[in-house]
Amino acid sequence: MTKIRAAITGVGGYVPDYILTNKELETMVETTDEWITTRTGIKERRILKGEKQGVSVMGVAAVKELIAKTGIDPKEIDLLLFATVTADMTFPATANIVATEVGAVNAFSYDIGAACSGFIFALSTGASYIRSGMYKKVVVVGGDKMSAIMDYKDRTTCIIFGDGAGAVLLEPTTEDVGVMDEILRSDGAGEQYLHMKAGGSRIPASHATVDGRQHYVYQEGSAVFKFAVTNMADISGQLAERNKLNASNIDWLVPHQANKRIIDATASRIGITEDKVMMNIERYGNTTAGTIPLLLWDYEKRLKKGDNLLMAAFGGGFTWGAVYVKWAYNS
Repeated sequence: MTKIRAAITGVGGYVPDYILTNKELETMVETTDEWITTRTGIKERRILKGEKQGVSVMGVAAVKELIAKTGIDPKEIDLLLFATVTADMTFPATANIVATEVGAVNAFSYDIGAACSGFIFALSTGASYIRSGMYKKVVVVGGDKMSAIMDYKDRTTCIIFGDGAGAVLLEPTTEDVGVMDEILRSDGAGEQYLHMKAGGSRIPASHATVDGRQHYVYQEGSAVFKFAVTNMADISGQLAERNKLNASNIDWLVPHQANKRIIDATASRIGITEDKVMMNIERYGNTTAGTIPLLLWDYEKRLKKGDNLLMAAFGGGFTWGAVYVKWAYNS
């Protein structure tokens, strides 16, 4: 029986125009460009400005570009998944809003919330629908408007995050390309180290929670860093070993853009040199679920059919994982 795989057949992306530089952050919190760059590798990040501008705005732009580049009719899209933790509203799902805005009137859609690992979790989910034979065209979006949940008085978090979104199209193939393998993990014990305290059903919004600045990202940076360095690197190594991938046959490491030191540790674990590591953290910062699709967007013209890509991410929750993708087309 012929094996069906899910191939990435197109990429779209969007980042806002406004650039928040380290120099501007120096005027907002007690920090310096040198301190931020040395510890994170970030020089600037994009911020979505304007009233009633939710993450859907960026998702719509990314998907519209994807549709234009691939030439598909949006009515052909069967499913649209949106990985995000900064949904426009608690409900409806932001994926619903995006699907309607882009004309995907025959698609069903839903959000996936796995923080920075959201895109690879959604990619795995979309690939499963394709492999099952149920659907022919699945759009997977990853994006976050992290500026909406940033405390710009907290120098430990506001220097890290930015806004942006990317999208890919998945289609079935019988060729030896596509989503080849994945290892995905989660551990709720990480809740205490990285979360948003209020706004959910446990602690609904109130005057007290707003006054207490509990609707912003809370992070214990040292604990998160240690867990991320170990687990993102280890799971990438496990997936590489399972698929007989190594420095000689991995064409690209596609790592979540949280911190350059975490990226370097992951590359070192699998023996990859820096010239094979996709990186744009210096320009966008950490866009959470948007980082990996935005890397594909930035590097698309350098990818060749048959290239071996190892995607890896780590996020709040904790969530982490790695996905092995064999690239399906020449740009």
